[in-house]
Amino acid sequence: MAATRYSTSNEIRRQVASPRAKNRENKDTLCRNVLIYGHCRYEDQGCTFNHDQNPKISSPQADQYVATPSKRQEGHITNHLSSTKKPFNVESPAFTPSGQLSTAPKKTSLPSQAASAAPFTPRGVGSEWNPWAYAPISGSDCVTVALVISQPQTVAPSIPQATEASVFNPAAIREFTPQNYDINNATAKGVAHEATGLYADPFTTMNSLGTTLPAAGQYNMYAGDHTGLAAPTGQYYPQHGAFAPGPLQPAIYHLYQPFGPYRQDLQPWQRATYDFFISPNLREELQKKSFATLQVMPNSGLPQLERWHSLFPLDTHNRKNASTFGYPSWVYKAQNSRTGRHYALRRLEGYRLTNEKAILSVMKEWKKIKNASIVTVHEAFTTREFGDSSLIFAFDYHPLSKTLQEHHLQPPHGNRYRTPTPVPENVLWGYICQLANALKTIHANKLAARCLEPSKIILTETNRIRLSACSILDVVQFESNTKSLVELQQEDLVKFGRLILSLATLTPPAHLNNVSAALDSMGNKYSANLRDAVAWLIAPPNPGEFKSIESFISGIATHMATYVDLALQDNDDKLFHLAREVENGRYVRILTKLMAIFDRGDLGVMQNWSETGDRYQLKLFRDYVFHRVEADGKPNLDLGHMLTCLNKLDAGVDEMVLLTSPDNDTVFIVSYRELKQTADRAFNELVKLSKTGAPGANN
Repeated sequence: MAATRYSTSNEIRRQVASPRAKNRENKDTLCRNVLIYGHCRYEDQGCTFNHDQNPKISSPQADQYVATPSKRQEGHITNHLSSTKKPFNVESPAFTPSGQLSTAPKKTSLPSQAASAAPFTPRGVGSEWNPWAYAPISGSDCVTVALVISQPQTVAPSIPQATEASVFNPAAIREFTPQNYDINNATAKGVAHEATGLYADPFTTMNSLGTTLPAAGQYNMYAGDHTGLAAPTGQYYPQHGAFAPGPLQPAIYHLYQPFGPYRQDLQPWQRATYDFFISPNLREELQKKSFATLQVMPNSGLPQLERWHSLFPLDTHNRKNASTFGYPSWVYKAQNSRTGRHYALRRLEGYRLTNEKAILSVMKEWKKIKNASIVTVHEAFTTREFGDSSLIFAFDYHPLSKTLQEHHLQPPHGNRYRTPTPVPENVLWGYICQLANALKTIHANKLAARCLEPSKIILTETNRIRLSACSILDVVQFESNTKSLVELQQEDLVKFGRLILSLATLTPPAHLNNVSAALDSMGNKYSANLRDAVAWLIAPPNPGEFKSIESFISGIATHMATYVDLALQDNDDKLFHLAREVENGRYVRILTKLMAIFDRGDLGVMQNWSETGDRYQLKLFRDYVFHRVEADGKPNLDLGHMLTCLNKLDAGVDEMVLLTSPDNDTVFIVSYRELKQTADRAFNELVKLSKTGAPGANN
């Protein structure tokens, strides 16, 4: 086969012979052998085709136009020729370059004024292209092509062909310069004027360009439609540059990520359901405190005060003790009828007020105290609702709080012979730092705490203490007090030292008779630094020396810095949990709207209102989120899928979702944005009907 394919037999060579003449005139058709081989061996043997390689182009119905058009003009001319010529014919003459034509000048029908015509110059984008106006290109490297164009109906000027070929000189070409670019004539919206062909050109100055750009409108994260963001009014952020910002897009509010320090290094596959929410221990603690706040005691026999109700006793024993204030005191939890908040009421039984200025002047000063280690006092008043004359102080209520005496100095319940657990030294230093902070604030406001007893200092959280009985002795001993403020503040430091010594030795303050022995016993369990700090507080000042809480804080600055660091770490941990819970209210809002729409029956004259119109898509969306099943029919309870879909719906993102009816007969492909708009319209319709009533209903 190879030999047959590449053979040079006479049979193969006869295939390239001149085509057989047909019953038509072929004298104007160039022979194909001349084009291929340069000559035809059958020219003298009867070949009827034309063998002249330099024919003369003449046509009685067309004029000659020999020029060198540009690429853009060639496209127009080619389209014109292709639309008028006949379909391709195998026997049509081949294309002949114009270089083979005679260079003799030909007579044209062009007017004499065309020789002095100006070359074509672009006028702007808006000007229409003229296929007859193109500049000639001269040069030795340019190939001149002869084109035969049919004569148009309207006479158009023609450019004569250059008779001489000049040498190509790149230096003679002028540099392009934009013309007629006047940005000041543009419209206010920055749109080019179509009549003059102007447009916002980047070569112009930036100052003038910035004035034509549209101003960005204020972004509303709750808006369902963001097409009006580029409104010129309501600009929220001013333009900071010449160029307009990118397209304004709504923030991705469904992609929430907790921030803050991470306490656990969990792998992605280790995350459980509870990791989406607050930690179980913290949740349990908060729920217990909420339960204690709402706890009531029916038929308790406690009276209802003027602005207080639902009193609940907080004392853990029923023994009267008047050693601290001189009067038996009781603590209750009560709710204020004006604010609805819960407060802790401390009642002094059998107190008779003799001077009204005692309450007014003392409360005025103590209400100014705002400190994290002091329970804020709000008011004091007298009442006879308990059957006697009682003085009541209203403090902030901290649920499930215990006193230091109950937590450290009393044995556990059910085992009175068991020794209380010793207090760790770092816990004692934490107590010292908090109490020093409270005394510093009190002394700075020219007041004295006067009540530093383990039974009057509450423990609200782990190692978190507060002074809970301030201002009471100032009211009770308003007229009988004979000590100066300096003496009272010095007593605060001594009571402060005795309190820490009592906790360190697990001895109640009433039984702390031998202070020196107690200090010596501290050296066996605690550091010398802690022992020296307690000894400095208890020891009386030297003659001419004044002890202050500021001096004490300066001596324990290292431990204060350690406590502050621990407090900041605890704050970071709570902030981390708060960041995960900050948007949980969004689930409640979106679910409330959806549940108000789902499965709602007839609404006035509308039957199956929730399943008609676009609201049917919401029902399918509910099935897509909550009623998914596996391939084997098992329910799919993927909590991450549910939360992600609800977040995307509330944010109204552009992501598409496929919704299918249970019978697979109805399929919707909609975006979360469209679903949100549908839910908003349906809920707003319900809101409107709730005010005016449904049409056709019996109102």
